Amino acid sequence: MKYPVMTLASVLMLAPALSHAADAPAFTPAQQEAIGKIAADYLVQHPEVLVQASQKLEAQQQEQQQQASLNAVLQNSEALLNDADTPAIGPKNAKVALVEFFDYQCVYCSHMAPLVEQTVKANPQVRFVFKEWPIFGQRWEPSITAAETGMAVYKEKGADAYFAYHNAIYHTGHDEGKLTQADITAAVKAAGATQPDEATRNKTHAALAKTDDLARVLGFSGTPAFVVMPTQGATAQNSTVLPGAVSAEALQNAINKAQGK
Repeated sequence: MKYPVMTLASVLMLAPALSHAADAPAFTPAQQEAIGKIAADYLVQHPEVLVQASQKLEAQQQEQQQQASLNAVLQNSEALLNDADTPAIGPKNAKVALVEFFDYQCVYCSHMAPLVEQTVKANPQVRFVFKEWPIFGQRWEPSITAAETGMAVYKEKGADAYFAYHNAIYHTGHDEGKLTQADITAAVKAAGATQPDEATRNKTHAALAKTDDLARVLGFSGTPAFVVMPTQGATAQNSTVLPGAVSAEALQNAINKAQGK
């Protein structure tokens, strides 16, 4: 049987018109079969159409997720920027803040660490907030121990000591289960802090749970995740959500946008 010469685009263009015509007769079984055969043959001959459609759908879904995360960020700015238990460095009266959700055992966080350190040095006027989120703790116990220890160092010695500890952990290059207790102990020493005992580390659990809850409210599904926003007057136009590893340029562009540049 020969079918009329029609492209898939032609079929798709005709379908809405036919479906909206209340008095139009329904397709007969033979017509439905013919249309299905045309569509199937077209897709077999042009598989790139499926790839393009899949890519477009994925892009739309990512855009929708990012917009949902941005809306949630604006609704939870207080928890993001002003939680007393969260380690932060930089001016307390800074006009812009960069917030990172991270895990010391995350390989992508490890790759981002030198870029974050570089961004901190290049932006002394920005406040950097470090949300310890040890999502790999069930797989690798040092993920949790390092997070607990970092929180304890921050409570004992403050921002500078915390950042020294934070960088010392990443400078080991030990991610994805390779971090050891010896690495953590050495990082504490490098920060000039006291090695916290188990009871002290346990006191950080409530703060870590808050971060976990916040990350899920924001729609984050993994680390790293970055939020860059003004500390006052944040809007969808001047705030940025960056899920996943990004370039130093992307971080700086987000800072510049939050500064109104």
